[in-house]
Amino acid sequence: MFNLLVFAVVVLFIIAAGRVMRIFELSADLKGGRNDHQVTETENRNMAYLWVVFLIAFFGFCLWQVMEYKDKLLPVAASEHGGAIDQLFNITLILITIVFIGTHIVMVYQAYKNYGRKNRKAVFFAHSTKLELIWTVIPAIVLTGLIIYGLAVWNRVIYPSAENPVLVELYAKQFDWTARYAGDDGVLGGHDFRLIGAGNDLGLIEDGFSNDDKMVKAEFHLPVNRPVLFKFRSRDVIHSAYMPHFRAQMNCVPGMETQFEFTPTITTEELRKITGNKEFNYVLLCNKICGGSHFNMQMDIIIESEEEYNNWIKEQRTFMQTQAATAQLID
Repeated sequence: MFNLLVFAVVVLFIIAAGRVMRIFELSADLKGGRNDHQVTETENRNMAYLWVVFLIAFFGFCLWQVMEYKDKLLPVAASEHGGAIDQLFNITLILITIVFIGTHIVMVYQAYKNYGRKNRKAVFFAHSTKLELIWTVIPAIVLTGLIIYGLAVWNRVIYPSAENPVLVELYAKQFDWTARYAGDDGVLGGHDFRLIGAGNDLGLIEDGFSNDDKMVKAEFHLPVNRPVLFKFRSRDVIHSAYMPHFRAQMNCVPGMETQFEFTPTITTEELRKITGNKEFNYVLLCNKICGGSHFNMQMDIIIESEEEYNNWIKEQRTFMQTQAATAQLID
């Protein structure tokens, strides 16, 4: 009842305000005053000055945002290819900023220079080949160069080239990640979704290659300065494996396998010192809106020395050990 009363008061206030404005207009007409809809030259000039003031304030606000949030644009790059990705990002940002500033200056300058005044008519022309060539050819050349540069970076980053990488599969499902490591044979075992069940959440085939594979949840470890080749799979919907500090992102698509390779260059402990955050951990996120609990679909990544990694991986259970433990629970 109270909400309905508030709504009624607001509606009545709007109606009353409209009526008052109408009375004011009629009163001005009866007094023979000027038409309030007629914009004067003084008003036009004032608006031109206000546009200049707005542009200065707007550029100042943009500059303040850059200075205030520059450290939050991208986290520290912690992979070999991270520098190339950041350089591509910065070049693109610089070009966009130049166009952004130049476009706004031209627009406001025109509004300032050509404000409406007496005995002055606007120039109208339907076609200018020169102008069309300028605003077509120049952007085309710049964008072509940017695309070629971007493709060169992409080709260096996306295609695996390491001879002996750590082989890890990241398996996605709503709303959970599982990391699977290849065993001593260096091969990930086959999989079949029809085999998914108790003790075999990834649907692995007992083909000999799967027996020594190791699965972990909550967090997974990687050795520093050693290439890692990731294989990505999804059980249900499209997920996106996103590791921002490593400048790595790849879709996990049901029914197919995708991959990405990178080399970590900064350990977790080193980055904790750099950031001053003792609780810091690298993180794997899902960067697709994959359902109601999408926000909670993440997994910690620990980057450590080769020796620490080897000690950790030895402690993890193999697929066969997991199968045996599950069989004992069922019995």
